[in-house]
Amino acid sequence: MKRLELAVGLVLVVLVVGMALLSYAWTPFDPTAVLSAPPLQAPGWPHVLGTDGMGIDILSRILVGARSAIYVGVIAVGLAAVVGVPLGLLTAQLPRPLAEAVLRATDIAYAFPALLLAILFAAAFGGSTETAMAAIGIASIPAFLRVSRAGALSVLASDFVLAARSCGTPRLAITGRHVLPNIAPLIGVQASVTFALAILAEAALSYLGLGTPPTTPSWGRMLMDAQTYLFNAPLQALWPGLAIAVAVLGFNLVGDGLRDFLDPRLRDVA
Repeated sequence: MKRLELAVGLVLVVLVVGMALLSYAWTPFDPTAVLSAPPLQAPGWPHVLGTDGMGIDILSRILVGARSAIYVGVIAVGLAAVVGVPLGLLTAQLPRPLAEAVLRATDIAYAFPALLLAILFAAAFGGSTETAMAAIGIASIPAFLRVSRAGALSVLASDFVLAARSCGTPRLAITGRHVLPNIAPLIGVQASVTFALAILAEAALSYLGLGTPPTTPSWGRMLMDAQTYLFNAPLQALWPGLAIAVAVLGFNLVGDGLRDFLDPRLRDVA
C-alpha cells in the first residue's frame, strides 16, 4: 500500500513538472492575450478547458501556472535547506547550552507562519514572486534545522563515528563523510513536504494579491479572478483548484512514501 502511495505521488509530481516544462516550449494559446476568444467559454474545442472572464485560454494559464508553482517551490525549499541544514549540523555538535539557545530562537521563528511573514514582507518590500519565495523559505528554515539536527545526533552517537573520532578524524570531515550522507534521506523527505507547503502558500499569497503579479499566470491568481464568476461559471475555479490539489497531494504522497520506504521500521509493512 505504501509503495502504491509513493508511485501515485511520483506520477502526480511528474505530471506537474511535465506541465511546467511543456509550458516553456508550447501552450495552446497565448496565456496573456486578453479577449483572444469569447469570455467564459465552456470546455470544448479548441479551448479544452474553456476561457476565463477575459477570454484567455484556461489550459494555457494552467500550464504556465505550473511553472510558477515549481519555480517558487524550488527556490523556497533550496533557501530553507541551504540555511537550515548547516545550522542543524552545527547545532548538533555545539555544547548543550549553546544548542538550547539556538533551539529557543528556532521556536520564536516557528511563531511566524509563512503566510504571516509573507504579508509582512509584502508590506515592507511590495508583493512579488521574490517576496513570496523569501518568506516561504525563511519560514521553512526551522523545520530543516530540527530535522537535520535530530538526524545528526543519531548518527554522531553511532559506533562508526566514535571510531572515526578515536582515529583523530576532524569534525568537519566526519560531518561531510558520515553525517550528511546518512541524513540525506531525512532531508529529502522534509524537502518534499515543504515543497507541497510552498506551492500551497504561493497560491494563497497570489490569491491575496501578495504573490505572483497579475501579468504572470498563477493558480492562486486564477482562483482570485474566478471568484467573480463562481455561481454562473464554477468551472473557472475548479481547474486551478484541481491543479493545486494535484500538486500538493503529489508532493505529500512522495514525502510520506519516502519516509515509509527509507525507515527500516516501516519498510516491512509498506
